[in-house]
Amino acid sequence: MTSALFSPLSLRGLTLANRVAVSPMCQYSAVEGSATDWHLAHLLQLAVSGAGLVMIEATAVSADGRITPQDLGLYCDRNEEALARVIDACRRFSGAAIGIQLAHSGRKGSARVPWEGGGPLGADAGAWTTLAPSPIPRDATWPAPQEMTLAQIDALTKDFAASARRARRLGVDVVEMHVGHGYLLHEFLSPISNGRGDRYGGSLANRMRLPCEIARAMREEWPQDKPLGARITGCDWLPGGLAVEDAVAFATALKAVGLDYVCVTSGGILPKTQLVFSPGYQVPLAARVKREAGIATQAVGLITAPAQAEEIVKTGQADFVALARAFIDDPRWVWRAARELGASVDYPPQYRTARAEVWPGASTAAYAQRMN
Repeated sequence: MTSALFSPLSLRGLTLANRVAVSPMCQYSAVEGSATDWHLAHLLQLAVSGAGLVMIEATAVSADGRITPQDLGLYCDRNEEALARVIDACRRFSGAAIGIQLAHSGRKGSARVPWEGGGPLGADAGAWTTLAPSPIPRDATWPAPQEMTLAQIDALTKDFAASARRARRLGVDVVEMHVGHGYLLHEFLSPISNGRGDRYGGSLANRMRLPCEIARAMREEWPQDKPLGARITGCDWLPGGLAVEDAVAFATALKAVGLDYVCVTSGGILPKTQLVFSPGYQVPLAARVKREAGIATQAVGLITAPAQAEEIVKTGQADFVALARAFIDDPRWVWRAARELGASVDYPPQYRTARAEVWPGASTAAYAQRMN
């Protein structure tokens, strides 16, 4: 029986070998926005994982758009050159499609790295003034951000377009705009964080305006034969916040602008919400967006088992799935999934001695079947 998870997926002129993606995962290991040897090691091992698509972590479109001072960026020539080295290595050893997620942290920026406790930087640690649609802090422990002027909004749109242009020069296959997890574009979209009285605040149509303007500017910079996507919020999990109906409307608007898929995440606009984590907890959000907006959809969120991922795709709840920490726990997740689902996946030639047909230890089940 053919596996749905291991069937190809076409988005514009790109065909993914399978429907497993490596989700963007912040590594907080850059130097002034530039990739380091850590990114080379991290992304190269994921590129040879067998996944159809490998997404580079949330990458800031400006220095003040970083979450921490150690965030990856794509806003200057040094950033571009450093990332080119990493991408070139992935291309040499893997046929996986490579994508990049472009982002601005907004009021969640100027923060410490997670292993130093997270939270806002102190003035003695290089803190900067963060930007947001309104001067509303995340909570009492965070400083109030600066409300963005129209000139700053215009500059932000140009920053996203410029980073998309740099991504085009780098030759990546997919660009994704980050409109989730409480970062700046999500802040504009959510009524929890957007109290503006101008054309960028108030109604849902007004709150969607800036992300849609940025999506349009990125589409103009991005090749017409390559897919452009967005990570969007399916629900804020708060009274008065975004609901899945808003996600459907936003996805429909993005499709009209020329985007090819949305990845449906949720939460993050405040440190504490009513979100309850459970396996596949965000899949119903993705399923509804796919059904009602008619756009290709990626599901994320506690997708860990191959059978679970297979069911999501097979039943049409999403067109593809993305895993994050599951790949950190098991960089060979795709190999295991292929064995369990009776599919095949390319191995790097250096690793082909680990294929089930030549190594009995590949899996107990495969070994037992051969012995019988």
